[in-house]
Amino acid sequence: MSALQSLKLVNQRRPNALPPVLHRRRKLDTKLWEQIQLAQAQAEGNTFAVKRFKTVRDIDGASKSIEVHKRVRPWWFVADNGKVCVNIRYGNRVLELAKGKSAIEVATPAELINTLELIRKAVADGELDTQIDGASGAVKAGFKK
Repeated sequence: MSALQSLKLVNQRRPNALPPVLHRRRKLDTKLWEQIQLAQAQAEGNTFAVKRFKTVRDIDGASKSIEVHKRVRPWWFVADNGKVCVNIRYGNRVLELAKGKSAIEVATPAELINTLELIRKAVADGELDTQIDGASGAVKAGFKK
């Protein structure tokens, strides 16, 4: 018996582009990962920076890529009652998680990491698709003349 006969062969093409819903989920998932890493680094007393490449021209006019740190701003803040509140952002918009409620209250910074991981799972499961779609439409509307 050959190795190919033991495999399940199908006639399937790779899609050229992701559906917009999956693209938005992945975008928010990446930002949530950054927030989780930032919260873990702050809890351990370390710093966290995302590195990206930027193309610049030198004195001779030649282009070269340099590595720069991308600033990651925390989505959480300390409320008046001393508890930590988390806003979920898509672009520069804060997502409204329930009618009139856009923040999640967390008692301790240790719970912050668990809450962000729970939100990340909810995004992967598609529970926030309507909120992401609304925020995406609002961001797109800002670019139209």
